[in-house]
Amino acid sequence: MDLRFVPPDLRRLDLAGTEVLAACLSADERPPHGVVGLVDWRLAGRISGLIAEGFATGAVGEVLLVPGKPKLPFDKVIVFGIGPAPAFDERVFRAVVEGMLTTLEGLRARSAVVELPGRHLDAIEPERAADLLLEHAGGKPEHDVWTLVETSAAQRAITQHMIQARRRVRQG
Repeated sequence: MDLRFVPPDLRRLDLAGTEVLAACLSADERPPHGVVGLVDWRLAGRISGLIAEGFATGAVGEVLLVPGKPKLPFDKVIVFGIGPAPAFDERVFRAVVEGMLTTLEGLRARSAVVELPGRHLDAIEPERAADLLLEHAGGKPEHDVWTLVETSAAQRAITQHMIQARRRVRQG
């Protein structure tokens, strides 16, 4: 799996050039934040409307498919519930990442723009999130490229962490 990066900015997301955008919704954030908040704004509150109707809750295991086009460059926007923010931990991260992998495999999407679970809340360190992602998906050939939505500081931290990890592997 090749990791690339894009900042959490609608204009930059518009240029990402993939079919699928995967983002996360916490059960207790209203209105939605992170990438879901950006998408909700672009879709004129469509996701907020689904939340208000009780159709989307943000519960762990919840998966919501929303059409992106014509307002977004993505055919599909997939929203994954991560539960309440205070209960978020590595167990939830792992469960949601597995759900993301399974969902994207089912859609036969080999590349996607992805907001990793808990990252928009800073509930998990960027380096740890990347390690766990690669632990789950690193050996799966069904996933070619994931473009992670990260701030420039998190992009640098993950890149530096990966460089150091490769050096350790080569040395020992």
